[in-house]
Amino acid sequence: MSDRSAGLQAGRALLVACFVLVISLPLAANLAGVDGADPGAENRELAAFAWDSPGDWFEDHFGFRATLIRWYGESRLFVLGVSPSTSVASGQDGWLFYADDSSLDDFARIDPMTPDALANWREAIVRARDWLRRQRPDGVPYIFTVAPDKHVIYPDELPPGLAQVGDLSRTDQLYTALQDLGVAVDVRPALREASARERIYQRTDTHWNDRGALIAYQQIVNAVRLRVPATPAAWSRDDFDAVDREVPAMDLGRMIGLSRVLRETDMTLVPRRPRRARVVEPAGAQPTDELGRIVTAIDDPSLPRAVIFRDSFVSRLVPFLSEHFSRAVYVWQNDFDADLVTKERPDVVIQEIVGRHLYSFIPSPELVPER
Repeated sequence: MSDRSAGLQAGRALLVACFVLVISLPLAANLAGVDGADPGAENRELAAFAWDSPGDWFEDHFGFRATLIRWYGESRLFVLGVSPSTSVASGQDGWLFYADDSSLDDFARIDPMTPDALANWREAIVRARDWLRRQRPDGVPYIFTVAPDKHVIYPDELPPGLAQVGDLSRTDQLYTALQDLGVAVDVRPALREASARERIYQRTDTHWNDRGALIAYQQIVNAVRLRVPATPAAWSRDDFDAVDREVPAMDLGRMIGLSRVLRETDMTLVPRRPRRARVVEPAGAQPTDELGRIVTAIDDPSLPRAVIFRDSFVSRLVPFLSEHFSRAVYVWQNDFDADLVTKERPDVVIQEIVGRHLYSFIPSPELVPER
């Protein structure tokens, strides 16, 4: 064998050995007790170990997983200037936008609601309103609102190249269809006005911050007071101290694996007077916890009671809204639940849905009793 052939074989053997070493490192790390996961950097619950499905655990916990994801994300975002995930769009000046659930279609206005879809929505709202009116002699007021996605309030921060091709968004269509019913509260104008003064949505999260939540809450409570005069007036900005906190990137940062790399200024509001409302169900929960059901209470029977159907956008509203009700039941669902209302006997019902869910959620009017 020539020296050249021997050198080639040695090089190949070294290459194979290096390859085997590299692909074995994650397993070796796991066997050495190293967990490659970083739960704080994920936007989901990681798989727990189970003997019948060890592969699921290994996919989430293999050695160096979090490091490799971070390296990949950094190279995509900082070197190539693109998002590491198709679920997240990288916008201007460090802004991230949710790109799933037809969010970008909603911005582009390329798929308006059909007349049948609008009629179905209107029927669902009308049936809920009319059923609530029959529940007691003076009726139970009903308020419906759409929480605007971040791209609605901050379109200029979206990635370049996105354009609106339609005249109306689905939210525009729905509010127009409901305008004569006396139930819809459009929080967008107040939010747009406030956004000119300060940032009211998170840069690395899907949702509004405390300052945006305060604006939306004020619009909702003002509408409640018109229907339920016993409701206390909304808290004003003067009732809070503005406090900025530097925190790791939020849900969108976790979705691209860079919550430990990117930073967010969480623009919070700290109340100057004690909050009275306390979470009574489930025990130990915080008002902003994203749970299927949260109940808050104030020991003051003069205050009204409320049922709120909601999604994640209400999480930051809970501490504000709860100050106005002796009992407030927050249920994470989009459909109206007549059985729950019957059980809770509220003085007002509030229903909220985020704008992008107008693409995926189809209301079921038949779930609301006719009597």
